Amino acid sequence: MHVPHARPTAEDAALARIRSLPADRRRILFTGATVVTMDPALGVLDRGDLLVEGDTVAAVGPGLSAVDAVVVDATGTILCPGFVDTHRHAWEAQLRRIMPDVDDLGGYVTATLAGYATVYRPEDMYTGTRLAALTAIDSGITTMLDFSHNSRTGDHSDAAVQALLDTGIRGVHASMGPHFGTWDQQWPGDLTRLRDRYFGSDDQLLTLRLAALATEEIAGPALAYGPELARVAEDLGIGVSVDAVFGTASSEAVLRWAEHGILGPDVTLIHATGLTSDAWKAIGETGTTVALAPTSDAQIGLETAIPAVDEALAAGVRPGLSIDVEVALASDMFTQMRTLHAIQRMRAVNAAHGTDRQPSRITTHDVLDFATLQGARTNGLAAVTGSLTPGKKADLLVVRAEDLNNMPLNDPIGTLVLGSDARNIAAVLIDGEPRKWNGHVLDVDLTALRADVHASRAHVLSAPPTS
Repeated sequence: MHVPHARPTAEDAALARIRSLPADRRRILFTGATVVTMDPALGVLDRGDLLVEGDTVAAVGPGLSAVDAVVVDATGTILCPGFVDTHRHAWEAQLRRIMPDVDDLGGYVTATLAGYATVYRPEDMYTGTRLAALTAIDSGITTMLDFSHNSRTGDHSDAAVQALLDTGIRGVHASMGPHFGTWDQQWPGDLTRLRDRYFGSDDQLLTLRLAALATEEIAGPALAYGPELARVAEDLGIGVSVDAVFGTASSEAVLRWAEHGILGPDVTLIHATGLTSDAWKAIGETGTTVALAPTSDAQIGLETAIPAVDEALAAGVRPGLSIDVEVALASDMFTQMRTLHAIQRMRAVNAAHGTDRQPSRITTHDVLDFATLQGARTNGLAAVTGSLTPGKKADLLVVRAEDLNNMPLNDPIGTLVLGSDARNIAAVLIDGEPRKWNGHVLDVDLTALRADVHASRAHVLSAPPTS
């Protein structure tokens, strides 16, 4: 059957013009959109324009004009900040949904960290991380913190960083040594080499963090956060992300960290489920950030299995959101927002049922704030991304509001949180560069990527775990 070539569209022509210009001289003017800025001072513009100059949001408002700008008619769309993922183990992506009904943390740890992880080669790290980052871009995540806890050698770390670079995502490489199996014991010392090789500039897409665990119960004391690792991070001038923060042991650890003065805005505690009120008090008082993983907590059943949004808000912490492990969970931020929104509101109503108390419910605006501005703050990037504020980097989404599943547009934030998904994202810009356009991720050979993913999975599933 002969399939005629599709005629170039206005979107194709706009992209061609954008890409024909040097990146630092581009001006892109989106017109006629509903603009959800997530900037408290700017709010929502029912019909507005947004000007991108180079890598930066230059202006937001009605009736903008710009000389020599590529004008993109965004009528019928919502412009919003890109989503920010505060914690994902990206290297696992070629094992997606391999254990969709895993029953507990132990099942995940045994199969993945004590099993599959031990046979990963650097090329497997690259393939998994690249797949995760491209999928993130496709679903509107413009910033992803890769909690890369399979750094068996320096080459493994290099491969993970290179994958972030090659996709063009705003990436945060959070490096940690592996839980089990043989490895070079190069971490955390190798962080200095990584910083010097890849993270020499403050004005770049990638940033570096130290990753650690809350306690030594799973993998021993070398990977557990404490004064020694805090000094490493301080000496390097980088932030810290601490995973597996839940329960009594983690609560006691949080109080020790507070006593040692190693909590603060540059430290992120991941999950934070089942913590004591004293631990939450210390978190709030020190300005420590929190990354929730709504589907992970609920589906895998971590500690109380209840995402700790109420506890965070009560302590004065507005959390970020994260994906966690794709071996068992969804890959996108829409699912995280909806899950958290539903669980918290269910709990609020249930707690007030049969009484005269009014439920204290979060809103769609809250969860969108968590997925954008608060996520950026949690990743240490609040001055860079997370809102469509003039002067910030141009990390943004163009979401079709008149698609079958979204029309008619009545409430833009409700539409983003409860109605939209990856198919509605017409365009993704990261640092002003189009990464998805006219509904398609750019510069990806899917046939070649698919071959790499299947080959990597075949190796991981067939190689015997190392001790």
